[in-house]
Amino acid sequence: MIAGLTVADLGRPSEKGLARIYDAAMVVGGAVAIALCTQIAIGYPVPITGQTFAVLMVGVLLGSRRGAVCVLTYLAAGMAGLPVFSHGRAGLAAMLGPTGGYLLGFVAAAYVVGRLAERGWDRHAATTVLAMVLGNLAIYACGLIWLSFFAGALGGRGVLAVGLYPFLLGDLLKIVLAALLLPSGWRLLRFFGVAKSSGWQ
Repeated sequence: MIAGLTVADLGRPSEKGLARIYDAAMVVGGAVAIALCTQIAIGYPVPITGQTFAVLMVGVLLGSRRGAVCVLTYLAAGMAGLPVFSHGRAGLAAMLGPTGGYLLGFVAAAYVVGRLAERGWDRHAATTVLAMVLGNLAIYACGLIWLSFFAGALGGRGVLAVGLYPFLLGDLLKIVLAALLLPSGWRLLRFFGVAKSSGWQ
């Protein structure tokens, strides 16, 4: 297995100039995908969205560096005023609000799952599940610590009741979906001869 190879690397041009354009396109495309998935939002102050699934998938598909840069690009777009955060929010106020920790946790999560994908963890169901669990833990670690500073605005509800428990079932479903899609995707790529150079077995 070639170290550092992700799905996005399979189509990456060998010429340096074209490779940079390709990387930039992947980053921008991933940021747009996260923004679109974020608009599927239910609940407040920490809504249930398609955002975490998009972040984790971007990390897995693009790898650690491009995945993290992709999330940073998404955050930069939101801070610049584009309505890419949940419920169409934007600006520094959204970054400093109750969900700010989750947004920062996305960067760490994309890097973590991307790094694991580079080691081939996305090619088997069991390791895909573990990678996604670790990515979610990175998000919750940052998000819950940050949310604890807003405990007084949670209407008497605990931080875990607001920022963790409502999302566990959804996250479980997303993890199962990833465990089905990613290894199957690699099998298809191998079947069609696209992933032969990866050394995937």
